[in-house]
Amino acid sequence: MSAPSDNAAAVCTACGACCAAFRVSFYWAEAEELAIPPNLIEHISPVYSCMAGSNQKAPRCAALEGEIGQGVRCAIYSQRPSPCHEVQIGDARCQQARAKHGLSAI
Repeated sequence: MSAPSDNAAAVCTACGACCAAFRVSFYWAEAEELAIPPNLIEHISPVYSCMAGSNQKAPRCAALEGEIGQGVRCAIYSQRPSPCHEVQIGDARCQQARAKHGLSAI
């Protein structure tokens, strides 16, 4: 995925709801390939890992910095795993995450 447009980046950096709504799980080797720091990874099976903090009843990725809906950033944006590339601004998962955090639809 290429770098987000200025408008897309502005929407995401003022939101962050998707980073605190879903478990971010991926094939374990992806973390190695992307050099994700070990303290940000939780092993959930022999084959899968997830971003630390995202495997909770109230998920929040440990790489997310800031306040949901106010101003956020991903501490490992250039290293984020594949599930982080899948949610797109305004898609169904984005809207679901925003609603979960009481944010208006976009």
